[in-house]
Amino acid sequence: MPPADWTPHRRDDGELVGWIRPADDIGETWIAVDALGRDASAAVDWLDAEAALEARGLAWLGEVWILERPDAAALRVRLVEVTPERVVVQTDDFGAIDAPVERFALPWPAPAALRPRRDDDPDGREMWARRAESSGER
Repeated sequence: MPPADWTPHRRDDGELVGWIRPADDIGETWIAVDALGRDASAAVDWLDAEAALEARGLAWLGEVWILERPDAAALRVRLVEVTPERVVVQTDDFGAIDAPVERFALPWPAPAALRPRRDDDPDGREMWARRAESSGER
């Protein structure tokens, strides 16, 4: 759960987009925190922290993410649930309703092992083939 001194910030429609937390002890600077519990701004004034959350919005939650695993290949995942209690991801099903998926419950704030997909990451077909090969699914 977010600390008591974090202030929820909501869009005009009431949807929670993150929090604003104090960056100092005297209340002069603030840090925007996104829905995953990660800093979304440097220490800024209150209005700039709000603007950072508004600019980020929630659309990024629907993107492809990568879950790095210490003893296995990285997985291409989608966020399924994001709450201040936990973050749930599942392997990307590429839009197929009958694709087998695996779910992982992660702590909140989300660990660094969960990261946005980068341009230099293998594409989905390559990652799926690696996963199938390593698990003997071929």
